[in-house]
Amino acid sequence: MWKVGFDMNDPGIAHTKNESIEVLTFPVYPLGCNCSIVRCTKTGEALVVDPGGDAPRILKLLRDAGSRVRWIVHTHAHFDHCLGTHAVARECPGIEERRPGVAMHPGDFELYENLELQCRAFGVPGQKAETPIDHSLEDDEVLRFGKAALRVLHTPGHSPGSCSFEIEESGLLFSGDTLFQMGIGRTDLWGGDSAAIMKSIRTRLFTLDDGTTVIPGHGPFTRIFEEKQANPFF
Repeated sequence: MWKVGFDMNDPGIAHTKNESIEVLTFPVYPLGCNCSIVRCTKTGEALVVDPGGDAPRILKLLRDAGSRVRWIVHTHAHFDHCLGTHAVARECPGIEERRPGVAMHPGDFELYENLELQCRAFGVPGQKAETPIDHSLEDDEVLRFGKAALRVLHTPGHSPGSCSFEIEESGLLFSGDTLFQMGIGRTDLWGGDSAAIMKSIRTRLFTLDDGTTVIPGHGPFTRIFEEKQANPFF
């Protein structure tokens, strides 16, 4: 059972936890992407989901908790979800003095390589993708951090390489920009596909347990059964 609350010292941080995992989720520059720090409380090993563009805040939270980062994972390669990748990978506390693995689905490698062009298209100061992706995510792959594990669900549509991440056997999902509370991701950007995103949601996300808590790429949390019952796109 997940308990969701807010940090009393910073109400902008949603604190989600169960008996062995805690998650800090907070919006980051420039478009309010939800960045999440997922930490195994038994070992202190962690992963960062979508580092967005506020590396100093992410790094401070990691250091304050004594977290050691095993993975930096991206739900997709749109600029607002990966502007902090380079600084976080370079400066965060890693495992055994090794920098974290930086992971993304290969369907979005071209988007990532064109990070600077994406920024310019949205009027954001240009930034190159300085840190290479060193791990290609695969559908149904499992990434381990401490005694916890994250399962990759390839959910294309918002972008070719869009993925969602399920914390195994725990009822928690990071849906990126595939599924939102009462909405879905836009498909009019680079590589978007409206038929693909509907298929991804119906066959990969709506088949999860109804009680699964969903942390989307933007906006408030939701649950699978709420979206199946009331999401206006279905």
